[in-house]
Formats: sequence, structure tokens, C-alpha cells
Amino acid sequence: MIGCSVKKYIPEDEFLYTGADLNLQTEVEDIKGLEDVEEELNELLRPEPNSKFLGMYIGLWAHYKGTQEKPGFINRFLNKKIGEKPVYFSQVTPSRTEELIINRLENRGFFYSTTNSEVIRKDKFAKVDYTATISEPYKLTEVVVERDSLELEKVIIELMKETTLDSGSRFDLQTLTAERNRIDLALKDRGYYNFNSDYLIFEADTNISDSARLFKLYLRLKNNVPSNGIIPYMVDTINVFPNYSIDENSVKSDTVTLAGKNFIQDKKVFKPKLLNDYILIQKNERYNPTLSRLSSNRLSSIGNYKFVNLRYKELATSDSLGHLTANFYLSPMTKRSLRAELLAVSKSNNFAGPALNLVYRNRNLFKGGETLNLTGKVGYEFQIAGGEGRKGLQSLELGLGADLIFPRVIFFVPITEKFSYSVPKTKMGLSAEYLSRGGLYRLNSISAKYGYFWNANQFAYHEINPISVSVVNLSKTSPEFEQILDDNPFLRRSFEQNFIAGINYTFNYNKLNDRFRTHGYFFGLGLDFAGNTINLLNKISGKDDGKFLGLEYAQYGKIDFDLRYHLNIDKKQTIATRLFAGFGLPFGNSQSLPYIKQYFSGGPNSVRAFRIRSIGPGTYRPEDFSLNSFFDQSGDVRIEGNIEYRFPIVSLLKGALFMDAGNIWLMNENEALPGGKFTSNWWNQLAVGTGFGLRVDIEFFVIRFDLATPLRIPYLEEGERWGNSFDVGSKTWRKQNLIFNFAIGYPF
Repeated sequence: MIGCSVKKYIPEDEFLYTGADLNLQTEVEDIKGLEDVEEELNELLRPEPNSKFLGMYIGLWAHYKGTQEKPGFINRFLNKKIGEKPVYFSQVTPSRTEELIINRLENRGFFYSTTNSEVIRKDKFAKVDYTATISEPYKLTEVVVERDSLELEKVIIELMKETTLDSGSRFDLQTLTAERNRIDLALKDRGYYNFNSDYLIFEADTNISDSARLFKLYLRLKNNVPSNGIIPYMVDTINVFPNYSIDENSVKSDTVTLAGKNFIQDKKVFKPKLLNDYILIQKNERYNPTLSRLSSNRLSSIGNYKFVNLRYKELATSDSLGHLTANFYLSPMTKRSLRAELLAVSKSNNFAGPALNLVYRNRNLFKGGETLNLTGKVGYEFQIAGGEGRKGLQSLELGLGADLIFPRVIFFVPITEKFSYSVPKTKMGLSAEYLSRGGLYRLNSISAKYGYFWNANQFAYHEINPISVSVVNLSKTSPEFEQILDDNPFLRRSFEQNFIAGINYTFNYNKLNDRFRTHGYFFGLGLDFAGNTINLLNKISGKDDGKFLGLEYAQYGKIDFDLRYHLNIDKKQTIATRLFAGFGLPFGNSQSLPYIKQYFSGGPNSVRAFRIRSIGPGTYRPEDFSLNSFFDQSGDVRIEGNIEYRFPIVSLLKGALFMDAGNIWLMNENEALPGGKFTSNWWNQLAVGTGFGLRVDIEFFVIRFDLATPLRIPYLEEGERWGNSFDVGSKTWRKQNLIFNFAIGYPF
């Protein structure tokens, strides 16, 4: 209807442009890479027509209404927010587009191609149909490097052994440009500091065959290349300024020479011996931009410097060799800082409330880039959207913590790290927490960790904690909570496992953040093992009572897989998917995972059509959804899958359509939770839900509102699990089947 309503606003002498179609016709079959060529040609069809939503020109309609005489407040507002100026056919030049298509085809090796266009007018609308007849492409026979006695040309000949310009490949200007850039980067890595890709030229000879479309490619240096562009450079001097500022007077500074590097500082701010390990370039070696970039990255990763600048200065050159001085200018951050944060917290378990965080940071504590973090936290939370029988849950949390981070590997034997991208860091942490859960119980815990973390490259992250210890003390339990524990011995055992000691490892490979990437993906792996070393020591000592230092210890193995795939349809539309699988295996003196290590399902970051912890385990259904069931519905296994279509609505407001599926299970049979054990029939016990959401996306954070309804309920009888009456007019149905979720950030 809006499409029809804009028609009356189109001027008499204009046609509204509705877009263009491109039809490709080929003279030969099986042209390699034709799909990519077609996609590239479609991008040349300009201008973009006015956008549609469900076949309607909403933005154009808002523009027309908002620019009429006396439009009114609402029309002016809509025009400002979603209005689009009309794109008329008078703005389209088909002949110019045909020229662009021919030019792009020639760049891709399809010489002597032809194009034509046809304008189709109907009522007040017009479109253009383009037809491109693609000729047989020219194919490469061989690449010849024109050379004389220059060392540079000998290096180029060596580099061409790894060329992507294979015999039989199609002429492609983009490929030639990429090959020239590859040679340029490779030459710079071999010391050619002043070389430029513009110094290289490819020349194609197509007069080598009368019967076939073939060409020979010649690679040579351009004429009049400057002499300093064709000689390698060596680094003669390396100067490092660990405490650099613009007004620093290096004349008054002390200089310490170590491993061929001059460390210049007015007072010892950073120990030269430690700083030297971060710098990969060496004196009397050829210039290497890769090692230069990695050295800067490694110095930045210390976390002590605000700016890291590496500047090269050219010295006198000879006919065959150039000379450089490398200067590292390191500008430190403020040594001490105190940060206070007043937060409004929204968690995945539907708890929300205010919190106060205090963080004191001391950088470069021992003049080796060490960072000391002291944290304090006070938080009060209550559960929102808890559902019938689960309202009134609240908690008070107090916490103190200390982390000491060394920007190097600290081990009982010396380790010389070989990581070029970034330096592994050692982290020692100690924390204590107090949690009071709504009059039900109090939980005191002390945790200590010793481990390492590092980035293997810009996508891969590793963290390993060979020492991870937690001591948990459940105290001041209410009679109501004691009854909950009496009804479920497994739950009591999970709370009684006071001592958790083990090793854990995390690996993340993340390629989701680049919005220009069509296919984004994330892989996460988590490993957690506890109790095995203690159990071995107990057996060696002849003690096998399941206790360590008088405390019951947990014994388990746990593994998590997190797979995510994002299909970015364009810069604003995404289809996001996730598959999560977590398995915990209690063994030895443990019948279930410790409560703080267990899984749960349902809630804003899980299956959103079900309230927090209201799914599972398995087909188990509590008699009533009360505080009792809140603690019962956790498990040792979790499997979930999600798919979500994200799209723009207007300005900062985004929309989403989603479907979630998942459940949790127990590894061992629990009489208190019938139907909760994990079996081969797990796939038939999945909860499924769907819904839509609104997101306020303000770049650095996202406020999310999701409304969902269940499609499949696992605790119903088989044959009755699928289906939903969708009686939206019923207040009872809405209360039981419409689940509202509020959260911060995207769910995955």
C-alpha cells in the first residue's frame, strides 16, 4: 500500500528508479571463477534504488510525508529517523554503467566483451536490464623475469618460484597487483627498506598465438628506479628509551648497552635485561619489517606503555648497502590508578541489581612491567522475571581480590619463550568472597590461581592454570534450605565438596568481530580437571577417605565446546548460530559436579523461551516451580543450539528473530530427579523455543529485550511435547507462555 501511496508524489517528468538486473552470457562454458566476476559486476550497478521493507517503500514514504507543506511533528520525526531521498531514473546513466562493466571485464581478462541495456518503464517506475556477453578469457603461458646482474633481481627470481601466477590461469589485474605487493613485502623482509611495489611492472604479450587467446607475462623493474630503492639495509644501532617524553633530554640520561642495544633513561624505570627480551630486531642484521612490527606488538603487550613508537633513521649509504638506526620511544602509562565503578548488573541467571567495584592498579611494580591489581566489590542482587514460586530470591555479595601479573613466564626452571606474536604472561591470583543468598544460606569461598595466558596471534587466545584451588564453606543454612538438601542427597553432596583443586585450560579462536568478513566464526574449548593429584597422593600415603586437610575434595573432569558461526549478509544483517556442548564426569569420591561447576539451562543467554533454571535435567519436572526446583534443576551435561537473524529497524534500534534448543542432564541416576540421566535418547528431550527481540546497539554496549514462547516442552509425555496453542488473547496463556528477557549484550 505504501508502494502505491508514493506514486502520487513522483513528479510528472520523473520515474522512480527501482533497480537493475544483470544477465551474463558466455561464449565458452566452464569459466573458472565466473561467480565472483558476476558478483563484482553487480556491485557496479549504480545508483542503489530506494530500499523496501516487505515490498513497501517505507523510508521513501516517510521522506515524501515529511517534506510536504505543513508536515506535522510526527511526519518530520519519521523523515529525520528513517526518511530516504527519492532515487529517480534521471540520476541513472546506463551508458556509463556499460563502460564500467566493460572495463571491469577487461581487468579480469575478458577482452572484446560486449554489453547492452534496456530501459523498462511502467507507470511511474523504471528499471534497467543489462546484458553482458563475456568473451573467451586470455590465459597465461609463462612468466619471464627480465634481469641483469643486480642482486635485487636475483632475489626476485627466487621469489617467483612461489608465485600464484600458474600456467593456464586467466589474466587478472587484481591478481597481478596482489603478486606485486607480495614481492614488495618479501623484499622488505630481506632488508630492502626503500623498495616500493610501484618499482615493478608487468607487461603482457598477447601476440604469441593466432589460434588461441594466450599471453606471456614479463616482469621487470621500471626505468629510473632510485638507487636507494634497490639496495638492502642493515641496522647498525638500536636505541631504546624506556621512559620517553617529548621534553626528555637524552644527553643527561644514562645509557646501558646490553646485547647490542642502548637503553637510555634518566633513572632506571625498566630493567634493561627484562626489556631486551621483548625486542626481536638485532644489531648488524638486515632490516625486517615483520620483526619490527612484532617487536612493537610485544612491547605494547606488556601493559605498561601508552605509546610504543619505532622510528628508523637512515644513515650514509654505499653502492651496495644502506645503514639504519632503530629508535624505540616508549611512553609509560600513569604508574598508579584508582577506579570506582557504580554498576547496574544484569546476569544470565536473571539476577539484577546495583554493584560497586573499586580497582587499585600499580604498574611496573618491580621495574619489569609487573601489574598489581587490588579489587573490592559490593553487590546486591534480586531476581527479576523469576516466575511463579521463584520470586523473592536475593543475594548480597562481598569480595576482595588481588592479582599480580608478570609479562613473562615465571617457572621454577628457566624458560626461554619462543612466541613471536606476543609474550605469555604469568598471573597469580588470590580472592575471597562472601555470598548471602536470600536467607537460605551463606557461602564463603577462597580461591587461588597460578597460570599463564597469551595470544598466539590476533585470533587465538590460550590460558592455562596448572594450579587452581577453591575452598568453599556452606554456612548458616536455613531450615528451608536444609529440607531442600535432605530431599536431594546429590545436591547435598555437591555442596559438601568443599575443596576443589585442579588444572584448567581455555582456548578461544575468534573471527567474529570483523563486520567486513562474510563468514565469521568462533571456537572455544574449556578443560577442567580436579582432585586427581590429591587422590593419587592420598593413595600413596595409604589414606583414602575422600578428604584433604580435613575437607572433602571434588574429583571430576569437565570439557566445554562452544562453536559459533555468523553469516554477515551485509554490514547490517547477520544470521548468527551457536552450538554449545559441555560434559562433566564426576568420579572417585564424587557423584556429581560441585554445585558451582554445574550447568543449567533456560534464561536470557540460553533457551530464552524458558525461565532461568526451569529446563531439565532431562525430562524431570518438579512438582512446583519453587525455591526447591531452582536448586534441583542443574546438571553435569549441557547441550544447546541457537540460531538468530539480526536486522536493522531504525538508527540504533535493531531487531532479531530467533530459535533456541537445549537441555541439561545428569551423568549418574538420581532418584530425586527421575528422568534426569543422560542417555542415547537425549535428542528427544530437547526444549525448543522461538521469539523476537529488540536491541539498542550503542556501539560499545547493547541493551537487549527478548520475548519468547516455547515450541517443545521436554517434561511432557512423548507425543505431546511439540505444539503450542498460541492463544494470545488468553491472559493465562500469556502468563505461562510469553517469557520476557532483559539482558546486556548479545547472547552469542
